Amino acid sequence: MFSEKDIQQIKNKGIDKEQVVAQADRIKNGMSYSNLVAAATLGNGIESYNEADLKNFIQAYDAKKDDLSIVKFVPASGAATRMFKFLFRFLKNFNPAKDTIESYAERRTDSLIKTFISNLEKFPFYDEVISKIKETCPNYDSLDESEKHLEFVKTMLDENGLNYSFFPKGLLPFHKYDSQVVTAFQEHLFESTLYASSNGKSKLHFTVSEAHHKYFLEELNEVKKRLETKTKTFFNVSFSYQKEATETIALTTKDEVYRKEDGSILFRPAGHGALLENLNDLDSDLIFIKNIDNIVVSSRNIEVSKYKKLLAGILLEARETVFTYLNKLDEGCLSETDLKIMILFLRYRLNTPVPENIDDFSFGDKIAFLKEKLNRPIRVCGMVKNEGEPGGGPFWVRDKDGKVSLQIVEFAQINFSKKHQQELVYKATHFNPTDLVCAVKNYKGEKFDLKQFVDPEAAFITMKTQNGTDIQALELPGLWNGSMAYWNSIFVEVPVETFNPVKTVNDLLKPAHQGNNV
Repeated sequence: MFSEKDIQQIKNKGIDKEQVVAQADRIKNGMSYSNLVAAATLGNGIESYNEADLKNFIQAYDAKKDDLSIVKFVPASGAATRMFKFLFRFLKNFNPAKDTIESYAERRTDSLIKTFISNLEKFPFYDEVISKIKETCPNYDSLDESEKHLEFVKTMLDENGLNYSFFPKGLLPFHKYDSQVVTAFQEHLFESTLYASSNGKSKLHFTVSEAHHKYFLEELNEVKKRLETKTKTFFNVSFSYQKEATETIALTTKDEVYRKEDGSILFRPAGHGALLENLNDLDSDLIFIKNIDNIVVSSRNIEVSKYKKLLAGILLEARETVFTYLNKLDEGCLSETDLKIMILFLRYRLNTPVPENIDDFSFGDKIAFLKEKLNRPIRVCGMVKNEGEPGGGPFWVRDKDGKVSLQIVEFAQINFSKKHQQELVYKATHFNPTDLVCAVKNYKGEKFDLKQFVDPEAAFITMKTQNGTDIQALELPGLWNGSMAYWNSIFVEVPVETFNPVKTVNDLLKPAHQGNNV
């Protein structure tokens, strides 16, 4: 299957040949869909807390956080290209000599362009774009409206203009306060001071692409001192790239290894599941995870951040119980009643499958079972009521051994051709906003190897195009899906106000992203 040259290429990427063969076999055999048993709902996999509970958990977290090492982990490598998809379509198809915005929008059934053009001055980048236009198009003021709009979009996206689509979302103008425009990256620094700091220090880790790294460093150098003075917090910011060794091969539609023009094997980035390696390199007591584009203006952030503290307070309470139980199991002075209490905690608090015949286990086997199941990473995940947003959600899932556990499942993992599975999705009440806090050290203070808790069967197989050829691509189990399949999980309802992603540029018009106009 592989030549000596291939094997050397594989070795140079830090991958084993057997690993690549396994990837090819996985693509050939097709992906394993999740076997949904039920949607997780309030009282059945999702917890809910009132204002008094919220206050208590926040106080508990605030009282303990200065004794903890905390880091905020932000995946930030994705380019912003998809944010501007409808604008690229506009550039390609709009003819100012024949079209008005209204006629174009009607002809193309494109309401997004009408919204965009009608609200230009509300976008945080408006002044920057106009300033750039005046440099490159001296006669801009004399153009008619249609030509002005076309020039505005060109200046935003063109390589010779501001080239916004080249940059990652984290470095685009996201919010505007009076005359100051800030990026999502800067907003994440500020947000970390609200819940992810201890002893006057905020530690953040961003996963970025190598091509964008220097731009993130430039932005950091520009804003760091000013923010430190404003927030009285010292920022420790680090960056990493998706590791080459996590890349995967692709096959043609004839199940042959896809090769580049020079004959070498094409290796592709393997989705956000590849970031498990980056997460695994972090050595902190608590890790908050949040996507780069889910960030709100500072006035709203103070309210939203309360719920991050809620999740952290719940996590610390659960972790304390787990550590107490594991220490007792080590000491050995236990009764059957003690073991029953631990089993109930495991089943109903950590949502971990327990064998139906657990009562028939010997005393020693119960202890061994509890040690193995309790001594795992813990995550507490915020879940938002489903209001039609796309994305995965919380489900009870049966694995190949018949065990049912609580999981976050992406739609790509669900076999919609099976009516029963489809019906369960429609019954889902909540979805996953990617809002997690994680404990990744054991009761002895040792860091878990997170790669030991992955379900390899949860890999994705997707169809992509490479140089006009259809290929079958493999993505590793998603970071908060299959990569955390064997963690102990607690899901908690949080308000929809905590979820404000920017999927298209028009999302910046929503109140959560409008610093000046709300």
